[in-house]
Amino acid sequence: MLNGKYGNTAGARHAFFFNVTGYYIKKLVDWNHTMSSSGATYKAYPWPELRLADVYLLYAEAMNEAYGPSSDIYTYLDKIRSRAGLKGIEESWDDFSNNPSEYKTQVGLRKIIHQERGIEMAFEGSRFWDLRRWKEAAKELNQPITGWNIYGSDAPSYYQISTVYQQTFVAPRDYFWPIPEDQIIKNPNLVQNVGWQ
Repeated sequence: MLNGKYGNTAGARHAFFFNVTGYYIKKLVDWNHTMSSSGATYKAYPWPELRLADVYLLYAEAMNEAYGPSSDIYTYLDKIRSRAGLKGIEESWDDFSNNPSEYKTQVGLRKIIHQERGIEMAFEGSRFWDLRRWKEAAKELNQPITGWNIYGSDAPSYYQISTVYQQTFVAPRDYFWPIPEDQIIKNPNLVQNVGWQ
């Protein structure tokens, strides 16, 4: 068990090195990894550069955008869901959804794919790119970053939700990055990206 409250081994005791949200993840960390007051144990493992689930989700997304819902898309989504012990898209939405026909429309299936991708690829660095590709960054990245009260030393004071940071995303500017000035000087035909003039 991780002791992350204030004053604990993994708590906010250091001036610079601490978890600002109080949320800790274990995904992609070897289960043998341990941490104590005397130190930590580490084990090297191969980092997955690209997961098969990522390929399946990207394929399902592309197929839905090109052709709309199909049994081929459900097959690839179901492969990911079955590995997690979940029933398939059709069965799950028919039996448990408030909107059972959602997976039968392109817009509905797009929403489902986005949700499945957010769950499957959580904490793996794809959300940054997904939100931009889907043009949802302006909505999602203007929400506050929240976390536990990392200065709480007991459960009632620690488990209080607080705003850590109010992020801002300005559309359309932040969908682009500025072209470096030295590149514009080298090539005067370049035009600076929108919002960065």
